[in-house]
Amino acid sequence: MPIEKIHTLVVGGGQAGIAMSEHLSRQGIEHLVLERHRIAEKWRTSRWDSLVANGPAWHDRFPNMTFDDIDPLSFASKDRIVRYFEEYAKQINAPIRCGVEVFSAAPKSDAYGFIVETSEGVIEAENVVAATGAFQRPIIPPVIPVDAGVTQIHSNEYRNPAQLPQGAVLVIGAGSSGSQIADEILRSGRTVYLAVGPHEKPPLRYRGKDFCWWLGVLGHWDIETPDPLTEHVTIAVSGANGQTVDFREFAERGMKLVGKAERYESGILHIAQDLAQNIADGEASYMALLDEADAYAEKHGINLPDDPDARRMRPMPDCVSNPILEIDLKAAGVRSVIWATGYALDFSWIKGGDFDHKGRPRHEKGITHIPGLYVLGLPWLTRRASPFIWGVWHDAEHLSAHIAGRQENDRVGSIIGMSEPESAY
Repeated sequence: MPIEKIHTLVVGGGQAGIAMSEHLSRQGIEHLVLERHRIAEKWRTSRWDSLVANGPAWHDRFPNMTFDDIDPLSFASKDRIVRYFEEYAKQINAPIRCGVEVFSAAPKSDAYGFIVETSEGVIEAENVVAATGAFQRPIIPPVIPVDAGVTQIHSNEYRNPAQLPQGAVLVIGAGSSGSQIADEILRSGRTVYLAVGPHEKPPLRYRGKDFCWWLGVLGHWDIETPDPLTEHVTIAVSGANGQTVDFREFAERGMKLVGKAERYESGILHIAQDLAQNIADGEASYMALLDEADAYAEKHGINLPDDPDARRMRPMPDCVSNPILEIDLKAAGVRSVIWATGYALDFSWIKGGDFDHKGRPRHEKGITHIPGLYVLGLPWLTRRASPFIWGVWHDAEHLSAHIAGRQENDRVGSIIGMSEPESAY
């Protein structure tokens, strides 16, 4: 089979790969996008049925296409988001080849370009963009043994409450995924335990504006990456029910809040004594954002409606004041554990790359130390907005400019190399 040659190969056909394709096309750079399944596959098969975007439709999109059939202030469903990416790929005529898996990408022996092994043969590329995003390998910490007599799944396998065995459910992790899943299961009539770790908790709306608007005008989205290996901040926010995530309100409706799951012994899950601190820190971040928003509105003379209810706190739940430190899973009727504990990166297919002990690529705003190798779609790639739909679009613009610069340097170098040397006479 002949070797296919391409200037720039983009691996991944989700939001990062589509954004990269648009900007490469704008730069006039020949490229190909490979996707091992379908466009936006993670949105299709690794999300629960009722998932909606964390941000409103006016915000969670690319700049050049709106959601034309839903209210800009509403939150798009996962199926609508999939359709959005499919339509966007058609709009920009992205050269996406689906059903092709990339097995490896290795620098060529002459140190210029890459040999890429795929399920459809070998491709030579001058540049490779790893646009596989951050949701690569689900993490289930080895706390509860597999023979503990409970069903354990990661949040990427959860679809709806009906799939779970009858009985109580323990959800571990209270970011956007964990808080949405726990709330849905509680509303279905189940007993729910929710392990709440460190988090930030913005208001869904405040003084007539949503949290995405506030984070924008306050400059939070543009906070630059303090370090290429900065961890992603867990944010407890959900557009599913039209209200701010409030763990006190969850407890008021019967949810049992607990701290970090530490260890399991003889049927007993031991819980850390960090719940009160985690709740307090999350609420402090919430109040700090309200204060910052008020100061901004006053400074700029923006006439916004008052919102005193946003600062009213429900009573502290008993499960926080008198924390549960042990759960006898059998006695509590816990038959299911859902781990909403995030993902690890998996760049094992990149050979000769430079990675840290957690498998994270060393890079500077997506540009790695390996010439021609780029990463896109990771948290804090260039700034706080990087993993979000509109944020990755701007990061792709930055990387495409760098790739175009490499191409121009190669062109100039080729011309100089081909020119006749001046005569010595």
